Parts: sequence; structure tokens; C-alpha cells
Amino acid sequence: MALFWQSAFLLSLAVAASVHAEMKLDCRPGFVSLVWTESRSRADPSLFRLGGCAPTSTTARSATFNVEFTDCNFRSMVTGSQLLYTSELTYSSDSKGQTLIQPVVCIFNRPKDYFPITYDPVFETSGQSDLIFHMALMNDDFSGPAESTHFALGSFIPIMARVEQNSHQPLLLLMEECVAATTPQLHPDSNLYNIITNKGCLTDSKRSRSRFEPREMSSEIHLSLQAFRFALGEEVFIHCKLVAWDPEGLDATKKACRFVKGHGWKLLDNPAFSNLCDCCDSSCKSRWTRSTHSGHHGMAQNVVLGPLTITEE
Repeated sequence: MALFWQSAFLLSLAVAASVHAEMKLDCRPGFVSLVWTESRSRADPSLFRLGGCAPTSTTARSATFNVEFTDCNFRSMVTGSQLLYTSELTYSSDSKGQTLIQPVVCIFNRPKDYFPITYDPVFETSGQSDLIFHMALMNDDFSGPAESTHFALGSFIPIMARVEQNSHQPLLLLMEECVAATTPQLHPDSNLYNIITNKGCLTDSKRSRSRFEPREMSSEIHLSLQAFRFALGEEVFIHCKLVAWDPEGLDATKKACRFVKGHGWKLLDNPAFSNLCDCCDSSCKSRWTRSTHSGHHGMAQNVVLGPLTITEE
């Protein structure tokens, strides 16, 4: 993701997770350096992880990471005039599993030409070209980025999701699950608003005018989400699971369905096969006994969009 940094300020800090440890963080445009040091510890430094990344180097009592924001599961988000990149430092051991050590946050001034978009994870799929996922708030006709992240209750929130396929075999982009929350990370006690559930069913369309817009290309999907009564006046984040899938492999678990009042559930891509949506009011399961989430069929990726704000007026 290309960003033109206007006046990024550096965040360098030392956080003591205990009286015997400290984390030094040096945030720079495009990359970050992190050093975790313990004065006395039985921990194995090689077992520390930043997002999903192993240390760049280790000593007997320290772990060092030198990584780019496009790596290590960093998430980007905008809060007011700030652009934030967040990840987590964890310690993974076979005996105790994974333990959260410290959230990792880098803060920059928001570039003037920046609009809310998710981070750009890159994946290798079956040895073919990379897939790059995008998600963004758009203007009313989806012709460009949104000029504001504030939406009046009942108005439409235009959301675009896209996958860059490069030379990859043609894939169909689907939104498998989406929820709204007041935090950029989901927790067991998070207050959630369900938008898309049950493997591609736009649940919110049963209680609102939310809808999928007709497709212009298979690698892109447009959602007109009617602003809902949830956390009014607060920051809201949209958490979605995007799936780039084989267009010939659609079934009850790989689809895009919306509810049309008086007509029931309709399939976005081919209404003649709307029977794939019949499970939206029950439980959608694949007819196959084995579910494939990557490989020759496609790739799934969790993304976060926001923050945005829904207001009474």
C-alpha cells in the first residue's frame, strides 16, 4: 500500500511488562524495529512472535524484530488525524500455548490523501501469483473514496472489497462473515452487531435496506450498508472475512445472498440458483465432507475497516 507520508512522527518508547523486562519500539514510515529484553528469565527468546513472525535475531535474553508493516499481521486504521498500525507480541510454548505479552502500536500523522482501507496482506496460493485484499469506505456511487467517515442513522455506508489477482486464475470475491464492533480487535465479551452471517447471508437486509450492489467485476464486491443503531457517536469497526473463491465452486457455504422483502433470499451472482440461499434462515453447510480454505479453490482473509461513526442526525 503506497502512502505519501506528510509529517509522520516517530513513536519510540520502552514498556516494562514486568520489573525484569522491557520492550523498545522504534516506528518508522513503512517498518518497525522492536527489541524485547529480559534481565532474568527462563523464557526462550526464539519463541517470541510479533504477529505471526519469528524474531529477526535473538540472544540469550533478547528477541529483535525488524519488519515492515505489510508483514506480521499488522492492521492499519484511522482515528481522527492519526494513522495507526497495530499488532501483538506473544510468547508461544508447546506446554502453555500462546500468551499475549504486549500490544504493539505505531502512530503516525494521517496523510492528507489517505482514506480508510484495510492492511494489504499478501499470500502465496498453490505456488501461483500473490493475492492482495483491499477493503474501503466509498462515496455514494462507488466511484472514489468516501469524503467522510461519519454517517447519519438510516443513510447508506458504501463499502467496497477487492482482491488483486495479478496473473492468478480468475476468482470471485465474497464476504463470508461481517460484524460491527467498537474495537479494532474482537474479544469474547465484545459487543457485536451482525451484518453478514451464515457463510455469506446478508442478515442485516432482513431488518433494513442493506444490499449487495450488482457486480461490475468478479474480483470486487460492493455493499450498501444502511447505517444501523449501534454505538451511536462512538468509533465503529467493521470486521469481515473475505474469501476469493473459484467461481465454479459456489455452494451453500460460498455465496453472496441478500433478503428481498416479498421474495425471500436471492443469490447475487446468479438469481436462478438462489436455492443456495435457502439455508440462510437455518445453518449453511457444505455438501462436501471436507472444507478447503486455501489452495486451488481460493483463499480466505480476515480484515478490519474503520473507524467510522454513526450519528443520530
